[in-house]
Amino acid sequence: MLLVNKAGITAEVYPWLAHADWDGWTLADLVFPFFLYIVGVAMAFSLAKYTSNNQPTPAVYWRIVRRGLLLFALGLLLNGFWSYDLSTIRVMGVLQRISLAYVVTALLVLKLPRKAQWGATAVLLIGYWLALTVIPVPEYGAGTLTRVGNFGAYIDRLIIPSAHLYAGDQFENMGDPEGLFGTLPAIATTLLGYFTGTWLRTTAVIKGVRSSSQSTTLAMFGLGSLVVGQVWSIWFPINKKLWSSSFVMFTVGLALLLLAACYELIEVRGQKRWGKPLEVLGLNSIFIFVASVLVIKLLVKTNIGSGDEAPSTYTWIYEHVFLSWSGAATAGFLFSFATLLFWWVVAYGLHWRRWYITV
Repeated sequence: MLLVNKAGITAEVYPWLAHADWDGWTLADLVFPFFLYIVGVAMAFSLAKYTSNNQPTPAVYWRIVRRGLLLFALGLLLNGFWSYDLSTIRVMGVLQRISLAYVVTALLVLKLPRKAQWGATAVLLIGYWLALTVIPVPEYGAGTLTRVGNFGAYIDRLIIPSAHLYAGDQFENMGDPEGLFGTLPAIATTLLGYFTGTWLRTTAVIKGVRSSSQSTTLAMFGLGSLVVGQVWSIWFPINKKLWSSSFVMFTVGLALLLLAACYELIEVRGQKRWGKPLEVLGLNSIFIFVASVLVIKLLVKTNIGSGDEAPSTYTWIYEHVFLSWSGAATAGFLFSFATLLFWWVVAYGLHWRRWYITV
């Protein structure tokens, strides 16, 4: 996410660091669904102590809601920085979607039995598909899967009038790519992660068995999910901005394959050292994400020099430190990579002091 956010500001960018314009996918499009998926996996362990015999107390529900509110507030902090205009602020965003997906998934798994959880996941995915392909949108009709004409964008514009302000006039009247309606299938992504985590906890932790057969099972389900997503895309294209149901199944399939590889290496074969650099970032992931976005905005909004032609601090660094000796796309990548290294050093310093900033 650090690489994609920084590289995406430059005029030229390597295709794998840029999001797909509309239908289809790139590596950059996998970051967000992978994060929501692994949030679901982790929830299977963090919520495991609450069972039918040990129901969560009101204090537990409040902690869940409070965490969601804090994440949502942090998202608004980033969207409005640094001039906060409540009439135009972008209401939804990455952290806002994470907060809603987390809270709704937690409530569903704590209040519903397992079969009902699976049923809710199916309703979210199939219902979302039908909503976008069957329900007519004024002036556009039914099944119009364009930026402006899709049913999700229409609902977002009705509920959150400022949604049309996303990215300026280029996408005027377009629904937010992290909009409210599109959060419904994102909840399904988190639920599917939860189901995976529950299976791992049952087969590996409780039984105390870690084997390659479990890795193979994860990989097989991953391949199956990939096939479902690819076939579904015939009628409902893989599209991150819509967070289409086929996108959910396709990305969950890829996430399962990656999880299977990590499980085999770390849990089965005991090869853990290679993952330590990733763990350092993961232990303070929300803090690093928020801080990095704030710094990006500071660099873009401040200037080197004076006058109307003064370049932003970001542009000055990009042109003088990186673009002066490399091509535009390479310069963008190197700037992104340098940013990643900087924040890794910050995260390592926090980890070395055992400082973990959580919400």
